[in-house]
Amino acid sequence: MKGVPDNSSVVIPRLVCRDPANEIDFCVSAFDAIELNRRPGPDGGVVHALLTIAGEMIMIEAEWPTLPSKAPAPDGSSPVMIFVYVPDVDQALEKAVELGAKILIPAQNQFWGDRSALIMDPSGHVWTVATRIEETSAQERTDRWSNILRQGSKP
Repeated sequence: MKGVPDNSSVVIPRLVCRDPANEIDFCVSAFDAIELNRRPGPDGGVVHALLTIAGEMIMIEAEWPTLPSKAPAPDGSSPVMIFVYVPDVDQALEKAVELGAKILIPAQNQFWGDRSALIMDPSGHVWTVATRIEETSAQERTDRWSNILRQGSKP
């Protein structure tokens, strides 16, 4: 027997939501997620779903009496951020905002070669949305970071 099932991600984020169906719709529309499984609860509402985003698994969970984790406050203060690469960060942001996401940090080019932004989805989960725009070497990243530190600015 294998410890990790075939076709499974090794690390699978589980997003606890007050409205799991809404989170599923957001992920499908904003990130082209594919819904693999949806499980109803006693009232018929969604209590669990398994999605993939570009082949990587993510679970959507309802708040549940036996689950100590709760949905995040809708203020961007979630201590957990999900990082997702997309083909075009600016287009993805536009779509996410149309779906009710809030931009917490606008898209900007980063020293390591990504263009990224921080958004909060309608359920309160925080996502870093990024597109690789430049391949950089470890030395280039180190030099750029050192320069940022010398200038006293933050990334």
